[in-house]
Amino acid sequence: MIRTLAKCIRENKKATILTPILVSIEAILDVLIPFLMAFLIDNGINKSDTKVIIIFGIILAICAILSLFFGVLSGKYAAKASTGFAKNLRKDMFYNVQNFSFSNIDKFSTASIITRHTTDIMNVQMAFQMIIRVAVRAPSMLIFSLIMAFVVNVKLALIFLVAIPFLGIGLYLIATKAHPIFEKVFRTYDKLNSVVEENVKGIRVVKSFVTEDKEINKFYGISGEIYKDFSKAERIVALNNPLMQFSVNIVIILISLFGGMAIVHNNLTTGELTSLITYAMQILTSLMMLSMVLVTIMISRASAERIVEILQEKSDLQNNEKAIKEVPNGSIKFEDVNFSYVNDENKYCLKNINIDIKSGETIGIIGGTGSSKSTLVQLIPRLYDVTTGAVSVGGINVKDYDIKSLRNQVAMVLQKNVLFSGTIKENLRWGNEKATNEEIINACKQAQADEFINNFPDKYDTYIEEGGTNVSGGQKQRLCIARALLKKPKILILDDSTSAVDTKTDSLIRKAFKEDIPNVTKLIIAQRISSVEDADKIIVLENGEINGIGTHEELLKNNTIYNEVYTSQTKGGKEDEK
Repeated sequence: MIRTLAKCIRENKKATILTPILVSIEAILDVLIPFLMAFLIDNGINKSDTKVIIIFGIILAICAILSLFFGVLSGKYAAKASTGFAKNLRKDMFYNVQNFSFSNIDKFSTASIITRHTTDIMNVQMAFQMIIRVAVRAPSMLIFSLIMAFVVNVKLALIFLVAIPFLGIGLYLIATKAHPIFEKVFRTYDKLNSVVEENVKGIRVVKSFVTEDKEINKFYGISGEIYKDFSKAERIVALNNPLMQFSVNIVIILISLFGGMAIVHNNLTTGELTSLITYAMQILTSLMMLSMVLVTIMISRASAERIVEILQEKSDLQNNEKAIKEVPNGSIKFEDVNFSYVNDENKYCLKNINIDIKSGETIGIIGGTGSSKSTLVQLIPRLYDVTTGAVSVGGINVKDYDIKSLRNQVAMVLQKNVLFSGTIKENLRWGNEKATNEEIINACKQAQADEFINNFPDKYDTYIEEGGTNVSGGQKQRLCIARALLKKPKILILDDSTSAVDTKTDSLIRKAFKEDIPNVTKLIIAQRISSVEDADKIIVLENGEINGIGTHEELLKNNTIYNEVYTSQTKGGKEDEK
């Protein structure tokens, strides 16, 4: 885990190395000051020697200024190192997520990935800064103060050796009790973010069904779990403060008691006793700082483990060493394909799929809900890999292609259309960032989107709100189709992507496809028979298996399911006409 996280330091190595060095120098100066102060008291103040007072006063002032200087520098470099480290963590995590296959994404919820990019990284950033600064200063102060205490008086310094193990055992017990609770808290944070995300996205549904109270109660329930667990963990962690304070008081009392007796017997000077009390405070303050670092590391350890899970997750879709980067044509072939999301032969979503599609053909796909229509087409651009069998594009197994090259030639308009915040032009250029205005307009005309775009005051510069909330469902679908067409793909897949447009517009889109992109292989998943009846072939799916393949006329004669769907839809239409 540490090795994985350390890779994200990169250009911040200089700041990461300089911080502990500067902190160590600062600690040495801070430890030296009480020793010089003792000399000043014993040889200057007690002996009324003005020269010694002035000389050592100047030396003490210089030490204090240098300590401040190195402290400021260490703080500057620690901030630079920790923020740079966090930036690289976010970058590496986000980059790795972009390489995930759909199955990798299914493993982590969206809310969990967001939590890991925000709360978890913030925790690790804080811990990193404390490790390179406080976790160096505290042990340095502890060791140097202990050495100086033994230099001043060996017998009294032994008191520290009794206190340190006592505190160490106490802090260890606190850490082992609190860490599992913090792990649980961050898992609950994922649930909380999921609830918030779901509620914000579905706010219109919530309001239309007047279920605000239900959603509020759901939020309060999960928020209450976090409060309960965090309170429990914090109560355990809070024990380190009274434990530390108790130890400090006991040590100071013992030093004052035995030190006072030593002064009476002339075995110790006033200055030495003063320095020993100062060293006692420094040692125990160092332990206090170490306990703070320990608590921060406890909290961040759970976050670090979650971050490393993302960083170490490998996409189960990998390019071959000699990946092919050119897709010759849009022909598609499924050979004995079986597919399971969990790689379990007893849980196949697709079974015994054999299809041969020629380049430029239009293929319709229909089937009931859950018949795996979307799953079928997602195997073509390798959004998932087949469990057994093979899928070929252009006569080449899709696993032999460079993934980016393959996907650049397969344009998909998914069932859930997504538009991003930005202008219409900016959204369309996701399909081709170098597309000219003429190409954009032409694609929109093919998708029957040009007319409604020109009705907007700002036309193609109209701003689309996040998620496309300021356009209708049908407009959103047509914009997404236009975006896919701008890729100029060899294969175009429409996954129920005209469900929100009227039948006339649907017909015009299909007509434009036939006339303007005849050489592009088109796969159209639809619920309406009218959307696929003029296709070269229509595939009927039932429970993940092919129930029939043929033209509209052939399936009407030979396929019961197709006939039933057609009859129910045409009867419905006739009843509407009445």
